[in-house]
Amino acid sequence: MNFPFPVLLCDIGGTNARFALARSPAAPLEYGPHLKTGDYPSFEAAVANALPRLDVKPRSLIACAAGPVNGRSVRLTNAAWSIDGVNVAEAAGLGQGLLLNDFEAQALALPALQPAWTKPIGGPFDTKPGAQLILGLGTGLGAAALLEIEGRHFALASEAGHMDFGPVGAEQAAIWRHLDASEHGRISVETVLSGAGLARLHRARCAAAGRIAPDFDEVALIENAHTQPNGEEAKTLRLAWTLVARFTGDLTLALLAKGGVTFSGGVLPRLADFLDPHEFRAHFEDKAPFGDMMRGIGARLIIAEDVVLPGMAAIAAAPQAYAIDYARRAWR
Repeated sequence: MNFPFPVLLCDIGGTNARFALARSPAAPLEYGPHLKTGDYPSFEAAVANALPRLDVKPRSLIACAAGPVNGRSVRLTNAAWSIDGVNVAEAAGLGQGLLLNDFEAQALALPALQPAWTKPIGGPFDTKPGAQLILGLGTGLGAAALLEIEGRHFALASEAGHMDFGPVGAEQAAIWRHLDASEHGRISVETVLSGAGLARLHRARCAAAGRIAPDFDEVALIENAHTQPNGEEAKTLRLAWTLVARFTGDLTLALLAKGGVTFSGGVLPRLADFLDPHEFRAHFEDKAPFGDMMRGIGARLIIAEDVVLPGMAAIAAAPQAYAIDYARRAWR
């Protein structure tokens, strides 16, 4: 299996599609356009828009998308695109291609992370033997694990963001009574831990306190929190970190992710000012009778942008190092 260079790379989310070009296995990435997913009827149309902005024609494409992958196709969970890799290859004249789930790609990118791209949470981060967990907030919530199988990297994708999520304690129970469950008829992790979920959490938190929250989105919520670090918006974001710590601790237990936890995505780095490392560790480790094990598991936050793109470039450069079912998933 090989990916002919140049290779076009794309990170497809419910909101944005980010492109980069790898001219050769050793060449530094050339970052391309950031397009709005909603501005294009299909991924093929977005690729057609991106190609003229490059000075060379790609021969391969590796893309990751925010939705469950079935072989060579994926339907985005929070956007209208259905992507078929074979159709994309034909439309763009590509010799090879591969489609990954977005957090499957995030997991496979972990070996390519540089220390300067991350910030430890509550102590030094050392990668240890065992599964590694990666989790992040964007249009939805994504999570995946990285395993080593016979010397190759294997990513275990998930749809953990759609798991049911309940409150702990009287304060959270009061908030939960005001959460809007109309989208899916139940409260999932994404209901509160996602871009739109933060705004939903803020409205519910204010309602539980007898206040009416302004009707704004997560962008305004985060901006207001930075403007007023002791205000109600900032309190909501601190609560969000508590919920992130609690859910991540549960998922770490489920996967026995002793190799460490990494946070990524478009939202959490923007909330770094509201993260109390000691509070985070307290909620993450509060998993009796496994508190000692949890205290030995490091956590870190990715602070650099678009790190999944160099991770996918590493796959193109050395596909044999990754345990991917290329026979079923490669486009050609």
